[in-house]
This record gives sequence, C-alpha cells and structure tokens, in this order.
Amino acid sequence: MPIPIREDIVYIILNKINDSGQGMHEVKFEESDFFPGIQITRAELLGHLDYLNQMQYIKAEFSGNAYANQEDVPSVVDSKEVDFRIANTFGADDGPLPHLITFEAAELTEKGKRMLQKMKDNPPKSLKEGVSVPIATKDMPFLEKVMIKGGLEDIFDTRDVVEVVYRVMRDLMPTDAIERVEGELHEEALPTEDKALQMEIADLWKDTNPIVGFLSRVRPPFKKHGGPGLFNIDDDRFLFRVKNESPMAATGYDIDRERVVSAVFSATKDELSEERIKEIAQYLPGKVRQLWEEA
Repeated sequence: MPIPIREDIVYIILNKINDSGQGMHEVKFEESDFFPGIQITRAELLGHLDYLNQMQYIKAEFSGNAYANQEDVPSVVDSKEVDFRIANTFGADDGPLPHLITFEAAELTEKGKRMLQKMKDNPPKSLKEGVSVPIATKDMPFLEKVMIKGGLEDIFDTRDVVEVVYRVMRDLMPTDAIERVEGELHEEALPTEDKALQMEIADLWKDTNPIVGFLSRVRPPFKKHGGPGLFNIDDDRFLFRVKNESPMAATGYDIDRERVVSAVFSATKDELSEERIKEIAQYLPGKVRQLWEEA
C-alpha cells in the first residue's frame, strides 16, 4: 500500500532543500527539522523523498547504493508495502544512519520551486496548528492528486482510470448535464511535455475515445437502480465497470475500486462549482453517491 503524501512534510522537505543551498548540494534531514506535532517515521520520510524525486519536484542523488537492494543490511521497510525503493541502509536500525538521512546531492527543479512558492503563499494548516494532517494535495495537478489518493502507481494508469470513472458517470447523466460539467473542467490535467498527457480535465470527461464520447451524448441515460438488464447501473455495476473496463484489468492489476473512485471524485469536485457538485450527486446510485458526497 503506497504511503500517503502529506502536505506538511512536502513543504518541510522542499523548504529544507531550498534553504540549504543552490544547485546540487548536500542535504541532511534531522528530527529537529520537523515542527512539534509533526510525526513522521523514517519510512514515511523516504517515501516522500522518493515521490518528490520521481515526480521531478526535486533532483536528487542518494548516497549508498540507491534504488537497489543491499543484502548485507537489514531492511526496516517492506518496499512492496510502501511502494518505493530506496537503499536499505537508510532505514536500517543498526545501519550507519539510524537517525539521519543523507543525500549525495539535491536541488529543487523549476516545478519544485513553483510548488514551494504556492505553499509559502498558503502554508499547510497543520504547520499553523501544530498537528499532523495526512494527505493534502490541493496544490498538485489533477492527475497527480488522483494517483496519490487512489493508491495508483503510474500516471498513465491514472489517466485511464479517470476516463473509465467519468465514462460510467456520464452514462447516468442526461446530455445537458454532461455538457454543463464539461464547461467547468478546463484546467490542465498535468503540466508535462509528454504529448500523451497534454490535455484538459475536460478532455478526460469527454473521453479520449471519440466514439465512446459521442455515444455518451446521444443515448438516453441509464437508470440508477431497479430492473434487470444493461440499462441499469447500481452500485455494484458502477464499481464493476470501473475495475473491469480499465486497460489495467487485462494485466491482472488489482485496484481498490472504492478508493480509486473516491480519489477521482475528490479531485473532480475541486474543479467544480457547488451547483455542479449537487447536480452530479442526484444522478449517482446510493453508495456511489455517498462516496461522491464524502470525497
């Protein structure tokens, strides 16, 4: 299970790297770097560092045999469980760095500098209150929010899952409601140079498959519940389709359907007006509607 990314820890890491030097430079994290009330384990810190490096908020070179297994040093973390790979030395209780994590060198990327500035303009609430708050991703791009909150491992898989969730949602909605939602989803899904991911959230809502998108608009909406047959989408069918219509299904990749749906719902609601949020809710079946309202 991936480590949830916390806004307070991201802020502290980015700020520490920024304040400790310019360009590629040594960075040391100690317990005193973290404000009172910010509770963090070594595994959590490593997970955040690994995430920021992979997502190109920082550029880092890890000391030791980074991103590899070291059989001679006991591991304190299960890399499959926390979904990252860092040299075991960093987390070993009897290793050379039990209370300290050292990079060979690190620097903020331009993307990381923009993120840090946003967070300085609007500091995480947990830093003001002195308490740790898990996962706050409002400053992250849309697809990254879904990936982190949904426990997904790849940004392309995330894009595909979002499309499937949106597809099932549209199947429950009349054309005019679909178009009203589309009109509010014109933020960039992910700042990137990869053409396969250069799109607005509205492009995902419409469906990148033009035939599927067209059919969503010309056929009558399916029923929320009651009655047999394909023209009925209850909670079970909604979640079944999310799991089985994703391209990942063919690879045997197992997703937590409710977690993924909730992640898509949460990121989507951040982009919508209160009027659209309430409008969408009326078309969703019972348990799925509850996920929407709680997201």
